[in-house]
Parts: sequence; structure tokens; C-alpha cells
Amino acid sequence: MGVRQTLAELAVRGVHVLTVEVPGQWVTRSHLQRHILDRGWRDALSAADADVLAVCGVPGPELSAVIDRIWDQLPGPRVRIDVPGPSHVEAQLDRAAAELLHDDRQRADARSRPQRPHISADGDHGDMDHGDMDHGDMDHGDMDHGGMDHGGMDHGGMDHGGHGEMDHGGMDHGGMDHGDMDMDMAPEGIALAQGTEDRDGLEMDALHLRLGPVLPYWPAGLVLRCSINGDVITEARAWIVGAARHAGDRSESSPLDGALGAARECDHIHDVLALVGWPRGAAIARRCRDLLLADENENAVRLLGKLQRAVRRSVLLRWSLRDVGLLTRQELGRRRLPAALEGDAYTRLLTRSDVMGDLVSDPLMVNPFHVDTRTVTEALPHLVGGLDIATARLTVAGLGIETSLHAGVGAP
Repeated sequence: MGVRQTLAELAVRGVHVLTVEVPGQWVTRSHLQRHILDRGWRDALSAADADVLAVCGVPGPELSAVIDRIWDQLPGPRVRIDVPGPSHVEAQLDRAAAELLHDDRQRADARSRPQRPHISADGDHGDMDHGDMDHGDMDHGDMDHGGMDHGGMDHGGMDHGGHGEMDHGGMDHGGMDHGDMDMDMAPEGIALAQGTEDRDGLEMDALHLRLGPVLPYWPAGLVLRCSINGDVITEARAWIVGAARHAGDRSESSPLDGALGAARECDHIHDVLALVGWPRGAAIARRCRDLLLADENENAVRLLGKLQRAVRRSVLLRWSLRDVGLLTRQELGRRRLPAALEGDAYTRLLTRSDVMGDLVSDPLMVNPFHVDTRTVTEALPHLVGGLDIATARLTVAGLGIETSLHAGVGAP
């Protein structure tokens, strides 16, 4: 018994937490992520990797149903915590640690849970876990940069290590939801692709799947239903599922300007860097966000300067994001999107980092990335058409979509 307890206590030191953010609860999620890091715990990228499911905010009915399906996929021992606001973070994490060590509770949970996920007769897969669909093979570490002269490139203390860590491991599609698959089903509910015509009139397999609403480095509550031919998105529809009520974070009632707006922009930068596979840069962006939320603006500005220099001098980062989600001024005008989004994902990353600094120094400045949620939702299917899943995710992350104020927009 003593050995079992000792092993359990050692395991709790490395808990993996899968975080679900209800639209409008990004500040709560940011506080949760900071405390997870402070405890030596880790963020989980999929249900299969998680010990704790943490729900930030109060979800509405549709999002609640998705969360319940994700909960069914967590292996035991497991704990679910609900974090309605930043002030509840520490207490809920303490409860999670205690319940993971509660042997009787975990045994009872194991006996009562279904042995396999429920699959409805109409082929609704809920949130089928695509943990194996990660882009780990896109390892930039094997890329020969012998011809790239990095001499004199001061990365501000940010050791890229040849960017061998840029392996796109964050592109794990663990939250990809197949909830509306309209195709034939094989035994055990495995989806089969249907046949459809490609541009040349030849038959080609077509697969229908949903990205979101729970997906790492993805706008909270956003659902993107895609039709895919081969590895290319041919059709898409976007909508937002949201909170049970408009309450909680200050981000919902206040315009995202000043230090709060800068923190949010830093949050978007973190998502892009984590998704492209630069964990060191993503960690600095997250630290900068946390400093801004803690009103330590002076320290945040110094850290932001290091991040900006590193981003601008990284040849590999520029190469990785070049021409990803390219938007011209004419396209932005047609879609009624802000001019600040002009360019590719790398250009938007630079623009966003500059805007961050301006928002900190000038609290009265209007954030040029502000855009109506409905406008972005209507434009998104056109922006991701013709892209593969990985490129589409980078494009969406780079747009910095806000979903807190208009939950339900575009819902079928």
C-alpha cells in the first residue's frame, strides 16, 4: 500500500491538463495555464493524453455536449474541474490533485464508466480523438540549413537549437470533431469516405469532418465543418458555440485595448508559435502575456523586445510561415476584414507584435485587429478553401479570431 501511494504521489507531480475555454474566458484560461506551469504540470493536447479536464467558464448546451463526449475519452485515473473565473483556479487545481490520489473514487469511476464511447445510429462521432493525426513527421530538424548563415543573428537569448524543436507537434488534431459525418459507417463507427467529383470530373474520395470547438491553439468555441478531397479543404462552414450566459471575464465587458489588448495579442502570437513548432518562442510569448495580465508592463515590454528581435531574425520561422494564409488588400476589402491582416502569416505575426508594443505604450490606441465576429465567421470558409488541414490551422491561428461576444453566430 505504501509503494502504491508513493507512486501515485510521484505521478501527480506530472499531471497533464486538457483545457476547454468557453468563449470569453481567455483570461481565466491564461491564469489556469500559468498555475499549471507553476506546479510543474503540463498542457495536454488531446483527451488520450490528459489526466484532468479543466473547463474555463460556464458552457452552453451545445458546448456542454461536446465536453461530455471529451470527458468520456479521458483514460483513468481522471478528474474534471470547472473553473468559473480566475479566482477559482488554485482551489480547483488543488481539488484535482487530491481526487487523482483518491483511490476509492477512481475505482468507482472506472467501474461506472462505459467500456467504449457511445456512437449514435446516425453516425455522430462527437469528438473522435485524432491524436495520431499529428504532424510530427514535419520535423524541421532534418532540414539542412548549412547554406543559411545564422552568424550575427542575435536571438535575444532564445536558443533555437537549429529549430529542431519546430516539429509541429502542436498540430495534434486531438479535438477534431466528426460530429456531422454524412457518410457510410463501417463496424465500430469508423467513418468511410464518400466518392465525389474533383475539378477534372474524376471521382475522388471526400471526407467530412469538423475542426473544433475544442482544439489546441484554436479560437474558443469555433466550429469549422470541412469537406476534404485528398488533403485539401474544398468546402467549409463556420459557426460558434458559446457560453451559457455572458458573464465572467473582463474581456467580455471591456474593449481589448491597452495592456489587456496587448496581452490578448500576445496570446494569439503564442498560438501561432506553438502551432508552427517553436516551443521556446511560444513560452516567451506566454510569459509576456502573463506579465501584462499581472500589470507588470515594464518587464513585459523588455521581454516583448526580445521576442520581436528573435521573430524578425529567424530565417526558419519566416520560411515556415511564408505564403501561409496570404491575404491581399483587395481580398480584405471584399471580406470587410481589417487592413492589419494584410500579408501572409509571417507578416501578420510581425504586425501583431508591433501592435502589442503600441497598445502598451498608448492605452488610448484603438486595436487595428478589431473585427466583428460575424464578419470573420462569414469570411472564414473562403479563407481556408484550397488549404490542407495544417495550413488552415495556422491561418486561423494567425487571424486572432475573437469569439466571446457573438456565440451562436453562423450556427446551422
